[in-house]
Amino acid sequence: MSAHKVIITAAISGAEVTQQMNPAVPYTIEEYVREAKLAYEAGASIIHLHARFDDGTPTQDRDRFKVIIDAIQEACPDVIIQPSTGGATGMTADERLQPTELNPEMASLDCGTMNFGGDEIFVNTENMIIEFATRMNERGIKPELECFDKSHIDMALRLVRKGYIKPPLHFNFVLGVNGGATGTPRDLLFMKESIPKGSTFTVSGIGRCQLEMNVMAMLIGGHVRLGLEDNLKYNRERIGVSNAEFVERIVRIAKELNIEIATPAEARQILGLPERVK
Repeated sequence: MSAHKVIITAAISGAEVTQQMNPAVPYTIEEYVREAKLAYEAGASIIHLHARFDDGTPTQDRDRFKVIIDAIQEACPDVIIQPSTGGATGMTADERLQPTELNPEMASLDCGTMNFGGDEIFVNTENMIIEFATRMNERGIKPELECFDKSHIDMALRLVRKGYIKPPLHFNFVLGVNGGATGTPRDLLFMKESIPKGSTFTVSGIGRCQLEMNVMAMLIGGHVRLGLEDNLKYNRERIGVSNAEFVERIVRIAKELNIEIATPAEARQILGLPERVK
């Protein structure tokens, strides 16, 4: 049985899901604060953040991110806010990098190009990854290395050897995406065994594999990401009523497995982030 403390990341909004798919997806500032605060109170230490305008349009606009981040921090002062630099498909590198200008503690760093289905291609060239990593290094932002496939881990480690990405490394295995590795125990173990010792990792299961991948992550020494960005349905019968509902479920399961959930302060220690100045 694993003795480590599990960090829960709540991916509360995403860039592709809509309120037509699930009314709980946040668009407005008030909705963002509601979803972040409820997830935090349920046990999430990290809020993975995509920004939307009030009409639901995804944006990487620096000012919109600032308003959302400030509002969440006022409601949850010690939560870790992790902006996405992935944005939405079709956005330029300059657009996607805007949230880094706010100097967050962490940000996502996508480590490879993906086919997202149909004609959608999520582009992350080697030079783009270097550019994003360099920006994060300059601003003291810890990258979460988003890996949708084993080849993305290989790219990240190549850039570690070249000095662009600095250890200690924290990965997020995003499994079950169209075009990426499937969300199976075999694939998760393969990804875990492919990262250097001393690294930390979170697991994001997309859609129906979310719960299985979250539970397995906890059992093999990892952390979990969950929320409406990754999975709109609570179970086969109904959609989720809030991000907090998914957090509450994984907290219950962790308790049954005698696994403790990390506080934000403990999450910072595990991830090597500076202690938050109050």
